[in-house]
Amino acid sequence: MPLGRPLLLLVFLALHSFLRANPTVVTTEKELNQAVTDLKERDTIFIRGIICFEDAVIISKPLVLLGLDFPALDFQSRSSGLVLASDSIEVGGLHLHNIRKSSVDDYAAILVRDIKGVYIHHCHIYNAFFGIYLAKCQRIRLEDNYVEGNLGQEISSGNAIHLWQCAKATIKGNTLSRHRDGIYLEFVTDSHIESNKSFHNIRYGLHFMFSHRCTYMYNVFEQNEAGVAVMYSRNVQMIGNSFRDNWGDSSYGLLLKDIFDGEIRGNLLLNNTIAILVEGSNRLQVHDNSFTSNGWAIKISASCEGNVISNNQFNGNSFDVSTNGSTSNNLFDGNYWDHYAGYDLDGNEIGDVPHHPVSLFSVLVEKVPEALMLYRSFLTLLLDRSEHLMPSVTPSALVDNTPLMAPPIYPMPYATN
Repeated sequence: MPLGRPLLLLVFLALHSFLRANPTVVTTEKELNQAVTDLKERDTIFIRGIICFEDAVIISKPLVLLGLDFPALDFQSRSSGLVLASDSIEVGGLHLHNIRKSSVDDYAAILVRDIKGVYIHHCHIYNAFFGIYLAKCQRIRLEDNYVEGNLGQEISSGNAIHLWQCAKATIKGNTLSRHRDGIYLEFVTDSHIESNKSFHNIRYGLHFMFSHRCTYMYNVFEQNEAGVAVMYSRNVQMIGNSFRDNWGDSSYGLLLKDIFDGEIRGNLLLNNTIAILVEGSNRLQVHDNSFTSNGWAIKISASCEGNVISNNQFNGNSFDVSTNGSTSNNLFDGNYWDHYAGYDLDGNEIGDVPHHPVSLFSVLVEKVPEALMLYRSFLTLLLDRSEHLMPSVTPSALVDNTPLMAPPIYPMPYATN
């Protein structure tokens, strides 16, 4: 955590204690449970010191729980940690450790069900099954939390942040690692995910399904087993994110499966086995992205239609575009390709001849994956040069008719931290 954040948190807590009448300070499990029972709605509980718990703490009324000097709450792998069971609860500034693991029950450091209005911030969570788990909640704010798991096997690990059937969530500034998924969203609507870092997770940095009208901005997804998966959703915006160093036999930076009417803009896709894998997705706007040093920049299936891929730059990728079909119903015009061998005689910074980004060798590898062993061989060069002179195998409809001669300058930066 940056040096300024603890200072800001201390100021925040001091203001809480000044503005709220008779705040209660607790230092044991018994005192905390008694305070939760006795205090009135909207009262504040300050927690201090190191406390070991025999069972979960259930908060069943609107309260504010804040830590003084980041107290350590150790649940000794016996139960969940804090169970929030009332509207309008705030939890901040706590260390929560050692949450029970189970293949049957969803134990979490902070478990929230069926409430409206929850604010969880500046909490550090270690060795938890699920970090923060919310089900059937609305008006959610999860900000500046740090959640680190144990990096066990996928079947024995939960997610750092898990939302199910939730709406109007803001997930911002969190650091998430060593869980099954960094962020998992299912049946989540009208939510905003911004400036999170999700890395070293067993499966996905971000995984969401059946989640509509959501925006993902300036997040970093780095060194996850399979990058980010976006599935069965519509009206999704992914803007200014970084997908980096997601390598593996079946790994990718970003999977788009059955996505409709989305926008993928201003993202950095760097050093991934497959930068973007697109399956069964229609009417996507993919523009102003940087595809750099990936194995495959874009793999797009023949089941995709009406997608517009424009004003992107493709630099240093082994394969820029690959497809499993012979035709294309997608538009690829106006991109920069470092493999483009054309010319610009009229000086308008647009190539005078079209560019076919699908190489003959990529078609061969799509049908016979073992052929990848021949990559960078003289035979590969000969095949691609002959196809360039007399195209016959690569899909003729997958073409950039107005290739850019220089990389475009983008109006917005992408996340780098």
